[in-house]
Amino acid sequence: MGILYLLSTIGLVQGLKFMGSAGKARLGNAVAAFSVLLALGATTYSAITPGTSTAHFVILGLLLMSGTVIGRIWSYRVAMTSMPQLVSLFNALGGLSAVLLGLNAMHTLDNGPGHKAAGVVLILGVVLGGIAFTGSVAAYLKLDGRRMPVARRAHRLAARALLLVQLGLLLSFLLLPGTTLPIKALLPVMALLALAHGLLLTLPIGGADMPVLIALLNALTGVATLLAGLLFKDTVMLIGGILVGATGLLLTLQMSKAMNRTLSRVLAGSIKGTNGARATNEEDVRPISAVEVASLLAFADHVAIVPGYGMAVSQAQQAVTELQVQLNRTGTRVDHIIHPVAGRMPGHMNVLLAEANVPYANIHAMDEVNEHMDRYQVVLVIGANDVVNPAAENDPGCSIYGMPIIRAYKAAQVVVLKRGMSKGYSGERNPLLERQNCRVLFGDAKESVQTILNELKRI
Repeated sequence: MGILYLLSTIGLVQGLKFMGSAGKARLGNAVAAFSVLLALGATTYSAITPGTSTAHFVILGLLLMSGTVIGRIWSYRVAMTSMPQLVSLFNALGGLSAVLLGLNAMHTLDNGPGHKAAGVVLILGVVLGGIAFTGSVAAYLKLDGRRMPVARRAHRLAARALLLVQLGLLLSFLLLPGTTLPIKALLPVMALLALAHGLLLTLPIGGADMPVLIALLNALTGVATLLAGLLFKDTVMLIGGILVGATGLLLTLQMSKAMNRTLSRVLAGSIKGTNGARATNEEDVRPISAVEVASLLAFADHVAIVPGYGMAVSQAQQAVTELQVQLNRTGTRVDHIIHPVAGRMPGHMNVLLAEANVPYANIHAMDEVNEHMDRYQVVLVIGANDVVNPAAENDPGCSIYGMPIIRAYKAAQVVVLKRGMSKGYSGERNPLLERQNCRVLFGDAKESVQTILNELKRI
């Protein structure tokens, strides 16, 4: 069995490595899935003993098959625009699995040597899994547009109180004799507190911070899996948990940095107050028609498209791809520039553009092209706001000051597609809209892009 576990581990690591490359992402997903399947098969086979009932394996097989079928159905039925919800749901199941494993494992612990250390590992795994479970469920509901009660100050205070209670119980378990606070009595209480903690952690967080939250919850699930691997002496779970936990934590910190916000401020669910500057009114901007936008694009050699959450909401990604194809036919180069925190989950815009079959070579991270934005004749900003707000660079009183942005304002001409004059998540006015080289096309993003495409075909 050792060789099968080794092969599974190598395959999982290699699959994750492939996923880091856009061109090999599908292969990486297949390799990782096969590695997990191999580990499941090895684990099932190793459980065969002369006294094992056939019914046990029938039940296990049915559970594995039902999980596979349900996962496949969900993955195929969910629209790409709802992928953040699906990721949250799968992460919730991972957290729930950690809780159930821990509650089941507590019956195997005794009061022998090392039981305290094993108990701490068990408690931490259940707590992190519980937080990840209810936190991911709450994130799923928020992303799905369900209204949830939010009292930020009360939730923050309650979350801190719960954390203190959990730490106190953990210390009591370590310091008191095992008979005074047995693990079988403590663990269910810790599990319930963790489930409440997950809700209180997630409820105050706004929609624009969801990429950071999802990455953090994913890291918690990874650490819970790591702890379960330690407890059950399972190499695949241990290494998989390390990889998921480490990458989730690094991604969380990187995205927090990209938003110029500390993780504690993200978890507090608040941003600094706005600078009180006047709002941008519709009369302050220069509107443009779809016909005029089509004319600008027709005579441009180099065009950039900056997608945002508005593109996801209107499901405009397919129309954007058709627009690119049409421009490519006339010799215009089109680049898609993505901000690290655009959308509602890590890589949200990348997923949508990949689903719409945008070539990987035309998708660029912000840092790759930011110093050369002046080479674009036209930049189309579709449903993005804060990530192109120049106030983040030149207004110290702005709440997003210091946040790296896509410097769309450097282009010869900027066209912003907006439904109305609403502000971004930060609540700050966007002076880009008032610049002389910026025009605004009002309307639904998908309908606007489709109209531009139709007009472009007539030229």
